[in-house]
Amino acid sequence: MNRVQRVAFRFAGVAAIVLCFGVSAIRAQTDMQAPASSAAAPEASKAPDADENPFAATPAPPLPPGMSGSDANDPRFKLTPGLYDAGEASMGMKHLLLLKKPAAFQLGADQPDDPKVAHMIQQLGIGNLSKMPKELQMVIAQLAFANSDMAFQGKHLFQGNFYGVNIYDISNPAQTALVTSLVCPGGQGDVSVYKNLLFMSVEMPNGRLDCGTQGFPAEPAAEPTAAAGKEKERRIPVAQKDRFRGVRIFDISDIQNPKQVAAVQTCRGSHTHTLVVDPNDKNNVYIYVSGTSFVRQAEELAGCSGEKPDKDPNTALFRIDVIQVPVAAPQDAKVVSSPRVFIDPRTGALNGLSNGGSHGKDDEKKPADTDQCHDITVYSAIGLAAGACSGNGILLDIKDPVHPKRVDAVNDPNYSYWHSASFSNDGKKVVFTDEWGGGLGARCRPNDPNKWGADAIFHLKDDKLTFASYYKLPAAQGDTENCVAHNGSLVPVPGRDIEVQAWYQGGISLMDFTDAAHPFEIAYFDRGPIDPKMLVLGGDWSAYWYNGNIYSSEIARGLDIFELTPTKFLTQNEVDAAKTVHVAALNVQNQQKFEWPAQLVVAKAYVDQLERSQALPADRIAALRTAIHGAESSHMNKSKMAKLSGMAPSVEESAGTAKSPADAARLHALADILKHPSAKS
Repeated sequence: MNRVQRVAFRFAGVAAIVLCFGVSAIRAQTDMQAPASSAAAPEASKAPDADENPFAATPAPPLPPGMSGSDANDPRFKLTPGLYDAGEASMGMKHLLLLKKPAAFQLGADQPDDPKVAHMIQQLGIGNLSKMPKELQMVIAQLAFANSDMAFQGKHLFQGNFYGVNIYDISNPAQTALVTSLVCPGGQGDVSVYKNLLFMSVEMPNGRLDCGTQGFPAEPAAEPTAAAGKEKERRIPVAQKDRFRGVRIFDISDIQNPKQVAAVQTCRGSHTHTLVVDPNDKNNVYIYVSGTSFVRQAEELAGCSGEKPDKDPNTALFRIDVIQVPVAAPQDAKVVSSPRVFIDPRTGALNGLSNGGSHGKDDEKKPADTDQCHDITVYSAIGLAAGACSGNGILLDIKDPVHPKRVDAVNDPNYSYWHSASFSNDGKKVVFTDEWGGGLGARCRPNDPNKWGADAIFHLKDDKLTFASYYKLPAAQGDTENCVAHNGSLVPVPGRDIEVQAWYQGGISLMDFTDAAHPFEIAYFDRGPIDPKMLVLGGDWSAYWYNGNIYSSEIARGLDIFELTPTKFLTQNEVDAAKTVHVAALNVQNQQKFEWPAQLVVAKAYVDQLERSQALPADRIAALRTAIHGAESSHMNKSKMAKLSGMAPSVEESAGTAKSPADAARLHALADILKHPSAKS
C-alpha cells in the first residue's frame, strides 16, 4: 500500500478501505500502527500469515528511551471484561443509564459462523471471505453497526451510526427513550442539526442515494501477482450510478419521520463535517466537509481526481469542500468552494504542509504531505477555526465562511494523526487530539508513551499557536482495549477550562486545562475490555456535556448518560453553576461561547475556586459565604443585597494582586455578581 492509502486507513474508515483493498489492507495497517522500538521493530514489521487475526491481543513493546507510560496501579487497569457485564470504575461521575442499541442497529449474532455475519459482509460489498479469519469477519460485520458522533437540539439527542441515525428524547435524562431509528447505511454517520435540518456524513462505498441496505455487488477478487501468496493492490470500487458518498440532508420537521431532501456528493465522501453559521448570512448555513477516504473515479462523479498536484492541479486531494445550504430550500444545497487550506502561500504549491515526520516504523518517520482534514472546529465568536488535519494542526480565519484562509499551522513528531480540536471558552487555548492508530489499536498500555495518542494543548495569541503541554489518560488499559484520544467538549464550569473526553475503551476522562502547562484529571468513568483475548472495537466514541449531563456514544453497547458528582477536584457549587448554562442546540464542532448568569450559585463556585487556590485568606472566604447564604435565605432582601454589594470593591481590589491570571479573572467575575446578583438563584 502507498503512504496515502495507509494514512487514510483509520478506525472510522476501516470498512471503506476493506471494500477497496481487501483484508490484506487491514493487516498492513494494523502492522503499520505498531509503535517504534528497536527491540520490537523486527516483530512489528513481520507480515502476518493469511490466517492470522490482526486484532488478536499484542503486548506493547518496551518504552522508547526517555518516555513514560500510564499508571498500571490505577483501578481502571484490571477491570473484568464483558459486553454488558464488564467491571466499572468511576470518580466524580454517576452513571444514570445505558440504552442498548435498537435491534435494527445490532448484528444480532455473536458467533462468526452465524449466517448473518456473511450476509452483512456481502452487503458491504466484500467478496471472497475464504482468506479472512472468522474473528475478523465478526469485527467487520459489527463495524457496520458502530455508533459514532452525536448532536443535540432541544430535548432530542441525535446519535450517528454507520447504519443510520437514532433519535432519543432526553427531556428526562434518567428516563431517556428512543423516538425513532433512521436506517440509512454508509458510515461514518456523523451528524449535526440546524433548525429543521439534520446533516449526516457518508463515506463508505456501500452508501446508496436511496438509503437502501442492499449495498452493491461484491467487488471481484484481486488477481494474484507473480509472487506467491501476494495479491495486487485493489483499484477503487467499480463506478455505480446509485452510490452516494458525501453529506445527506434530512428534514426533521416531523421528528418521528425524517425525510431526505438532499444528498450532496463529494469526491472523497464525508468522514466528518462541520456546521458553520455565518452571523452575516441568515439565509444559508454552511457545511465544511472533511474527506479522508479514497477519491472516487470521474466515471462515478465528474471532476474527481486522485492524482498528485503536479499531475493534476484540480486534484480532489489537498482541500476541504464547502457546501452552501439554503435554509428555506435545502434541496438546492451544493458545493460552492473547495478551499486549498494546505497551500504554500509563497510558491502556490497545493501540498504546502507536512507532518515533519512522526514516530512509528521507519517510513513513518519521514516527512509526509498533509492532504486532508479529519475534523474542523469553528468558533464563530472569535472568527477562527481549528483544523485537525492528519499531519498538522491548523488555524483558519473563517470570517468569510465560504473562503476560509489558513493563518497558522503546527506539527509535532509525537503526533501520529491530528484528529479533533476544542477551543477554550475565552479562545486563548486550543486542545488537539492525536488518534494514534486510528482507534484500531490498544494505545494506553503501560508501555505506550504518554506523549503518543494524547492531547496537545496550545496557547493561542494573535492567530499563532504555541505548544504548552500534553495530556494522556492517566490510567493504563489492557492489550485488548482500543484506546486513544478521541472526541470531547467543554464543561461550562465558570472560572475553569474543563473538557470531558472519550478515549474509546479507555472510557471517559475529565481534564482541567486551566493551567495549560499542567493539565490534570478531575473525574472519570471506565469499563473493562469487551473481550479478554481479542481486541473488539468498542468504547466511547464521543463524550459531550449538554445542559447539565454528560452523554457518551458507546460504539458497541449503545448510549450512556452521566451526571457529575462532587469530589475534592470539583464542588457541588461548581457543578450547579455549570448547569446554569443552557443552549438551544449543540453541534460540538460548531463551538458556542458560554456566558454565565449573575446568579449566586455562580458566585459560590468562584468562592470555592478561590479557596482551593488560596487566593483569599480563610476569614474572607468565610465572610463571603456567610453573606451569600444570608442573601439567598432572605430571598434577596435589600439589606442583605447591600452587604454583598459592599464586599465587591475589596474583591475587585484583590484581583490586582492575584498570583495567577485565572484567580484574577475569578475575582473580577465574583465582584461583578456581588454588585448586581440576579434575582434567580
